Amino acid sequence: MTSAGDIWAVLPVKETEFAKQRLAQQFSQDFRRKLALTMFEEVVRAVAGVSELTGIAVITLDPAAAAIASRFGARIWTDAAREGHTGAVAAAARCLAANDAGMLTLPGDIPLVSSADIRRVLQAHRSGRAFTIVPARDKQGSNMIVCSPADAVPLRFGANSFFPHLDTARQCGVEPTVVECPAIALDLDEPQDIAEFMKVQSATATRCLLERELARAPAELERLAP
Repeated sequence: MTSAGDIWAVLPVKETEFAKQRLAQQFSQDFRRKLALTMFEEVVRAVAGVSELTGIAVITLDPAAAAIASRFGARIWTDAAREGHTGAVAAAARCLAANDAGMLTLPGDIPLVSSADIRRVLQAHRSGRAFTIVPARDKQGSNMIVCSPADAVPLRFGANSFFPHLDTARQCGVEPTVVECPAIALDLDEPQDIAEFMKVQSATATRCLLERELARAPAELERLAP
């Protein structure tokens, strides 16, 4: 049972067999699966390092993702795991709100995120009924959201969700807090996202994986450019 001040991290992870379809022209299905799992592990490790969070819930039916999540002490939830990102998060929000808990939700494909980044977003989150959001780098997507309580604002994710989320929060009587964070803003979905990611020096496992793959097929790096 959770209490009113609790905030849980919620990470939806679809089955990695179908991961990163928008990178299919650049990378094989096997590599895209490895990439998705590598990024997810980096994200869940960052989340697990935030002691201010009450717990971690990973919504998935993917055995490999579930095994990674379990190593970091996450709970595996399967309810609505095949109902898309929005459906999975909505189901988690209902469950958490029933126990008076808040929710921090983020995707599993922002490998630059650190525990410090997540902690900064939590510190910006207001007390009481509150809504905090971190936009994607194109200011269209919503890459991290904190809701207190978890169902304070109905969420609907997609390529054009950031400004609609701001409007929905205000319609619900909650003034949104916007936090800019480049590490959270960069999710790897499109070829140009990979190109932007490779411009950033990092010690991430994701970068090592991509460097090995691009060294094996250097022509792909040119194809990643916008």
